[in-house]
Amino acid sequence: MEPIIEIKNVVKEFKVLNRHEGLKGSIRDLFSRDYKIVRAVDNISMQIGQGEIVGYLGPNGAGKSTTIKMMTGVLEPTSGEILVGGNVPYRNRTKNAQEIGVVFGQRSQLWWALPLIESFKILKDIYQIPDADYDAMLNFYQSLVDIEPLLHKPVRQMSLGQRTLSDILAAFLHNPKIVFLDEPTIGLDVSMKAKIRTLIHALNEQKHTTVILTTHDMGDVDALCRRIVIIDKGKMLYDNDISHLKQFFGSYRTLKIRIKGDLKQYAEEITGKLPECSVSADDEWVSILVDESKSTVMHVLDKLQKDYKIRDMQLEEISTEEVIKKIYEEGVK
Repeated sequence: MEPIIEIKNVVKEFKVLNRHEGLKGSIRDLFSRDYKIVRAVDNISMQIGQGEIVGYLGPNGAGKSTTIKMMTGVLEPTSGEILVGGNVPYRNRTKNAQEIGVVFGQRSQLWWALPLIESFKILKDIYQIPDADYDAMLNFYQSLVDIEPLLHKPVRQMSLGQRTLSDILAAFLHNPKIVFLDEPTIGLDVSMKAKIRTLIHALNEQKHTTVILTTHDMGDVDALCRRIVIIDKGKMLYDNDISHLKQFFGSYRTLKIRIKGDLKQYAEEITGKLPECSVSADDEWVSILVDESKSTVMHVLDKLQKDYKIRDMQLEEISTEEVIKKIYEEGVK
């Protein structure tokens, strides 16, 4: 597969002023040359093929948004090379902008006071979309989601979910080669999340659009991404498919038990008794992540039965969310 995005040994550094406290400190900062260098992206390399949906994951401050801004041409890398659709993004910003679509979380690219259809018409003129292609795209959208009720509704009157849906449609309107989606489902309810995931998947399949998705919602990752890239503190930790990722943690199982009483208190008690396990609790279950290379599930269950009256239990494979959490904490060994 021919790569549509190529990133080679990219580094991005920022010069940050060492600030001082108080009024005197603020005045001193005006004339200060006391800077430190912060490396937001540290020697990242990857290739992304046409038509892939790639989950670009990492904790807050990992360098995800900085990488996206370099790929969209907003930032220039300190060193290294980036090619997006054959273009150097920061040198050919206009050409690059014509071939990509971008949705940044809750920052709408639509005109606030205008009906959605008017925003679409403005974007049609900006991207010089032929009439036939524009009409075909609107008909295609109508076949995927019922957009007719939204077309004549001002953006300011839309719910968050409707606005996000409209923003995603706007990003795909000019049939770009690549679409960058930064936290597209943040703050949405379960129903709207499902609708947006279905929409992204359908647009990717039908238009063969490459999608780069940053998200903290593992439901998005499981529903859309075959490949994930994980970075932390600017460094790449992982680049492969999800099933391969889980092989790193193949010995892990999640034991879920139901006990009558305060589950969060029980979780704290069990953490003290099983320091080698990761323990959490929700409204129904206490979940114990067991590494069977160190201790078997049966051994853990036997220990728990001596101290607690277990009403119900479940055994699950490690989830994607738990895998990602462990990589954030420990890295891939």
